[in-house]
Order: sequence, then C-alpha cells, then structure tokens
Amino acid sequence: MQRRTFLAASAALAAGPAAAQAIRLPAGADPENTLVIELKDGPVIIRLRPDLAPQHVERIKTLARQGFYNGIVFHRVIEGFMAQTGDPQGTGMGGSSLPNLPAEFSREPFVRGTLGMARSQSPNSANSQFFIMFAEGSFLNGQYTVFGNVVSGMEAVDKIKRGNPAANGTVTQPDRMVRVRVAADIR
Repeated sequence: MQRRTFLAASAALAAGPAAAQAIRLPAGADPENTLVIELKDGPVIIRLRPDLAPQHVERIKTLARQGFYNGIVFHRVIEGFMAQTGDPQGTGMGGSSLPNLPAEFSREPFVRGTLGMARSQSPNSANSQFFIMFAEGSFLNGQYTVFGNVVSGMEAVDKIKRGNPAANGTVTQPDRMVRVRVAADIR
C-alpha cells in the first residue's frame, strides 16, 4: 500500500529546516486517528488509540484542531522516563478550559513511545497534559490512561531537552511542540 505524504510547508516557514520535510504516515494509518507533533528536530507520528481511550483521544484531537498545543513547552522532562507537555502555563498546573475527563484505564502497558494522560492525585482529573515515554514504565500500568503510541519520529522525542524549568529552572529555554495536528487535517 502506498504511503500517504503530507507536506508541512507552513510549519516549515515557522519551524525552520527540520520541519520542512514531508510528513509520511505508515501504510494503513487512519489519518483521523493519527496525530502529528512537529518538534524542532522533526515530526513525530502518533497512532491514537480510541479503542483504549475514546474520550481522551477525542479531547486530544479537539485541542489539536483548536491549535491549543501549538507552541506549548515540555515542562517536565526526565531522562530515562518521560517528556510531559500540554500545560499552557508551562508549570504543570494548567489545562484547557474544557472539563476534566474520567479515567479510561486499560491493560495496555507503558513502554517506550507510549503516550499517557497526565493527571493530579484524582484518577478523573486528566485535561490537556500528556507525556511520551522514553522507556518502559510498568509502575504506571493501570494508573494512567494510555491514548496512543509513537509510530515514527522517536529520535526527535529523544532529543527533547531534559529538565523541569517550572520547578527548578534547570532548562531556561525548554523545547516546545511547534505545531500539533490531526493528520486528516493536513493538506
């Protein structure tokens, strides 16, 4: 089956040479359930999992379509663990204006490339923040909602600056999500 190719031309103007490359979806990918996160080091293609977490997938797509995630920093990045983003305040304390979501826990394990929803102590407090796993994290299994996984571009995720700028200033210029879109919307 032929790969679908979308040119991210407008992102290239905003993000520089790394984003100028064509975005390729894997054969058989469902563009409506594929998220494209453009980082400084290239695009990250995410397979969304409505079979595991339909409400969370719908929320991520809604916020992406609103442009909510464009320019948002990675506010908590821990070597060997994960990179967390999705807070418009950049502190880990913010979210969208939409209501929090009820947990959609599953048996899907947290492994390298898994996307999970961040939350507070309450299992039903996920809103807009999420994280991408750098490595296996079995201690999260059944405790956080899995809503997707990286299918390409993990090398760009691996290059996200480590640190927790909101808490201790270890990163003065944290990396950002340049642009986040649902693949079906890319022309």
